[in-house]
Amino acid sequence: MIHGKYGRVLGMILAGGKGERLMPLTRYRAKPAVPFAAKYRIIDFALSNMVNSGLFSIYCLIQFKSQSLHEHIGKGWQFGDALRGRDFFINVVPAQMWDGERWYEGTADAIFQNMHLVTLFDADRVCIFAADHIYKMDVEQMLAYHMDNNADVTVAAYVVPSSEASQFGCIATDETGRIIDFVEKPAVPPEIPGRPGFSYVSMGNYIFERETLEESVLSDSERKDSKHDFGRDILPRLFGTHKLMAYDFSTNVLPGDDKPYWKDVGSIKAYWEAHMDLLRHESPLSLYNPQWPIRTVSYSDPPGFTYPDKDHSCSVDGCLRAEASRVLGAYVRKSVLSRNCIIHAGSVVEECIIGQGVEIGEIGDEAGVEVVALLAVDADLHAQNLRDHPVQGLEPGEKFPHIFLFPGVEFPHNHMTNHGSYLLFFHCITAVPAGQGRQSPFVKSRPVRYNGVS
Repeated sequence: MIHGKYGRVLGMILAGGKGERLMPLTRYRAKPAVPFAAKYRIIDFALSNMVNSGLFSIYCLIQFKSQSLHEHIGKGWQFGDALRGRDFFINVVPAQMWDGERWYEGTADAIFQNMHLVTLFDADRVCIFAADHIYKMDVEQMLAYHMDNNADVTVAAYVVPSSEASQFGCIATDETGRIIDFVEKPAVPPEIPGRPGFSYVSMGNYIFERETLEESVLSDSERKDSKHDFGRDILPRLFGTHKLMAYDFSTNVLPGDDKPYWKDVGSIKAYWEAHMDLLRHESPLSLYNPQWPIRTVSYSDPPGFTYPDKDHSCSVDGCLRAEASRVLGAYVRKSVLSRNCIIHAGSVVEECIIGQGVEIGEIGDEAGVEVVALLAVDADLHAQNLRDHPVQGLEPGEKFPHIFLFPGVEFPHNHMTNHGSYLLFFHCITAVPAGQGRQSPFVKSRPVRYNGVS
């Protein structure tokens, strides 16, 4: 347990990201508040890692579209009265403009504008972790590595094949793991000493000694040419004068016969693929380890319900389901069903992510819908946005089209192909005549009253 063992350790979670590449999921919320795996939010993974590791002093720095995130943390991430105190807290910190009338201008600037919190806590070292990735790790093991190496800064490093590393910020180290260079998206990534064909990429998780953090963010704040980012500005200036170590994330060990996991879900495609990974029997990300639980808000919704309806039998195979999800006379395979969604009689749903409160099928006299590779989320778009702002995350020339469906708008089905398409829904009811599926002339949507952005 971290608490009291490594001096005074403060956790600071960077939760202010816009998540523009995840539009439309981030239309009304910050990226860390985006739902994940039927019942969680992305930030739940960062918070669970810290709490499971015994780090109970945590500030979450928020900024853009933060209402949903603020409410989520307030409802589900507060210690009881018996524990609440100076060293036991999870507090939300909005941009407060302590340093003039400006927002956070980068990850380093977010810390700089809140250094008074580090001073008030009297921290010896600070764990600065990202809130916008899906990952499971024991933070204490990284902290022990940091202390054992007498490091000024330790950076969590993920091992990837060198052929895939060019899309990341890469870390070059010597044989001892000491960082000797940072390279942003290099054409030829530096290889790990002794491991040809593999490279370290930064996970965006750092442990700083307090004095090093204070000096570096203060110096960076005075530079006019800086983007005020840890990966681009702070760390490249430090490795020549301070001891920076790379912590090999693959060495992290979790209890309960579990294994560490990290994935950047920064695009719609990556988000969908991460969910499909979850539906594998031997998934690389386990949600079922009682010794390393992923914690979140608990609601008083009823259990999920499956029942044949209107002369249609039910089949639910390889699915992840949240509370109050209902499958009524429908066939659902390899899909994620969020809270309070309903799949009506005659529907066929495969490889889909169904968001909270979404209903599939049954409008008026029409019943049944056949959809494949569906992402039904709470987003609100306009037709002009569809044409001018396509979803990012696709390779040039890649045939992986996306369709955005929202209340009151129809799109011809010839916008789709028979393989790997997405449909994205606002809180709505949708229908396609049963049996016609993707050959139907169009898909309809009808708005349901929108009750907020949570």
